[in-house]
Amino acid sequence: MMHAPQRAMVMAAGLGTRMRPLTDDRCKALVELGGKTLIDWMLNRLAEAGVEEAVVNVHHFADRLETHLEQRTAPAILISDERDELLETGGGLAKAAPLLGKDPIFVANIDSVWREDGAESELRKLARAFDPERMDALLLITPTANTLGFDGPGDFFLKQDGQLERRGERASAPYAYTGVQILHPRVLKGLPVEPFSTNLIWNTALEAGRIYGCVMDAFWMHVGDPQAREAAENRLRSSS
Repeated sequence: MMHAPQRAMVMAAGLGTRMRPLTDDRCKALVELGGKTLIDWMLNRLAEAGVEEAVVNVHHFADRLETHLEQRTAPAILISDERDELLETGGGLAKAAPLLGKDPIFVANIDSVWREDGAESELRKLARAFDPERMDALLLITPTANTLGFDGPGDFFLKQDGQLERRGERASAPYAYTGVQILHPRVLKGLPVEPFSTNLIWNTALEAGRIYGCVMDAFWMHVGDPQAREAAENRLRSSS
């Protein structure tokens, strides 16, 4: 067990094309849900888990997002500027690496939303399960049946020892990735600052048996398009 990460990377540079027309005048991170922007949902979760500093990458409507983030006091915000070139998730991490330090970090997408159900928060549980000696990445996963806004066939199988296995050519898998993980920055060393997916980082960790899964207890909402946002709004209202 390790101390909960005090630093995080929040992926907010995407174009948000699936969220149109809500992203015609703003980035996806600034789309609102339940009276809060998507990025504030995630930053609040990170602050509650003890994160003191969050690196946020920006591209689409970058000036507007930076102005919004200036209003926050916790966690402290550092900007990784991708105005000149959108680098995807892996390239975004590679560019931000000098800001991320040497200790394990949370990495989070801004379209991942949940309400805490248990006595221990999902992020603190994730941190408690992370073992840097055995793991390069620990992914927060959820049963596909316990989701809203996710209509895919599933991403992973969970082995008995907690290691993950990709769905591969199989028709379905029981667990979906929630868009939140703990990553050890050592895996970013030497990676090129160019567009590529985090999947390439995961592939290396999977081959080495160093990527694990932690199952979420809370109901997970993937707020990736206007229909999912509306459904999430309805669920938040009905459970309030």
